[in-house]
Amino acid sequence: MRSFNMQIAGEPRDGEKSTVENPATGETVGTVSVGTRTDTSDAIEAAADAQEEWAESSPNQRERALLTVAECIEANLNELSELLVAETGKCLATAEGEVMETAQHFRFYAGIADKIRGDTVPTPTNRFNYTKRVPYGVTAHIVPWNYPLLLGSRGIAAALTSGNTVVVKPPSQAPLSTMWYGEYLVEEFPTGVVNIVPGPGSEVGTTLSDHPSVDAITFTGSTGIGQQVLEAAAANITPVDLELGGKAPAIVLPDTDVENAARGVAQGIFSNAGQNCVATSRALVHEDVKSEFTELVVEKAERISLGSGLDPATDMGPVISAQAQDDIISYVETAHEDGATLRTGGGIPDDPNLQHGHFIEPTVFDGVTPDMQIAREEIFGPVLSILSVESVDEAIAVANDSPYALAASLWTDGLHATRIADRLDHGLVTVNTFPISMPQSPWGGNKESGLGREGGYEGVEAFTTVDSVVIEHNEMEDPF
Repeated sequence: MRSFNMQIAGEPRDGEKSTVENPATGETVGTVSVGTRTDTSDAIEAAADAQEEWAESSPNQRERALLTVAECIEANLNELSELLVAETGKCLATAEGEVMETAQHFRFYAGIADKIRGDTVPTPTNRFNYTKRVPYGVTAHIVPWNYPLLLGSRGIAAALTSGNTVVVKPPSQAPLSTMWYGEYLVEEFPTGVVNIVPGPGSEVGTTLSDHPSVDAITFTGSTGIGQQVLEAAAANITPVDLELGGKAPAIVLPDTDVENAARGVAQGIFSNAGQNCVATSRALVHEDVKSEFTELVVEKAERISLGSGLDPATDMGPVISAQAQDDIISYVETAHEDGATLRTGGGIPDDPNLQHGHFIEPTVFDGVTPDMQIAREEIFGPVLSILSVESVDEAIAVANDSPYALAASLWTDGLHATRIADRLDHGLVTVNTFPISMPQSPWGGNKESGLGREGGYEGVEAFTTVDSVVIEHNEMEDPF
């Protein structure tokens, strides 16, 4: 069992302990010291004290520090992956992929450290105008529990390479892996550049959102909490980058390989037990292939093996908590009431070996209509809704008829794929694959799915602002 303290101004700080349970077994797998508003304020002030010196550090210094962290993560792949499985319940292969992409984030942004540049602006008179990208200063990072390493590191690495200091709030449900690599961050960077304060949103999250010394905020989580963060930040006019809810449509057209589409949609909804902001939870399937597609997806769902993420035979682990399990079952019950047809799953497995965990059967509903609750709200669990569409135009209309617009996938072999993608109002559109992230590619949503973009060079832009410098070469004329 691992135990971690807060990290503030380069020093560990103890506090009231909070336990972390394995959602697959209910066993305690670690503890963390829980921060208060005072602890969070101390971390913010430490980051503010260190920021000017870090902003003046050389790109080579930033590059070396980020690369060292990447190498450390890679060297400890097995330990960190197993810790991630223990606190989230995800399968080991999924955890290993997350750990490796986390290292890739640090490598990618290490390579950008000496490539952050401004521009020169043509002027109509004898003036020289240039711009420069400068760090915001103290950045707050409120990290989600479903992919704590991947989603946290994307913003942390970009902020650090840009000359910002950071204060990180790990997720309360799964803080251990963030705390693990956070200790290496604190060790590798100058004192106060990296600070980590676990704790509840009501204490730590609120302080990060409304503190006047925080210069930029990044939050990944639910739309409701994101709105609260945005409202709190507005008091200080603090820039906020938000990645919020999703209800990703998967459009399946008759000119596609239906078996390939079924594989992709199944992986997109059932991986990580559906706890993905871009989970392909709405399959909008052309009526000509809907029957075939549905049978294929149901067959794949029924082959999924539930269990501990450390068991190589496991295909899908538990959801994060008993409350999440209850919420998902409530959506299933509502779907029945609304007239959807349950094709498979829809309950809690009766396997006695799974009774201590928060498991949900892989679930597929057919006969879903766009107005049903399960077709409109983010369930954040392994529940797929299959909707029938008659045309491409109808598929696009249904896909866009949602307050969420984070990601969409399109399954077609036709050359019209790019034209359809242009009409889909989503931050990410993938063709013939489920929504995926890459360190070099921007990530973010439209509408109620968020503000701004992280990942790629856009990640640097999220943590910098542009200053303009104008130099006059002529003497000033006497104005009076």
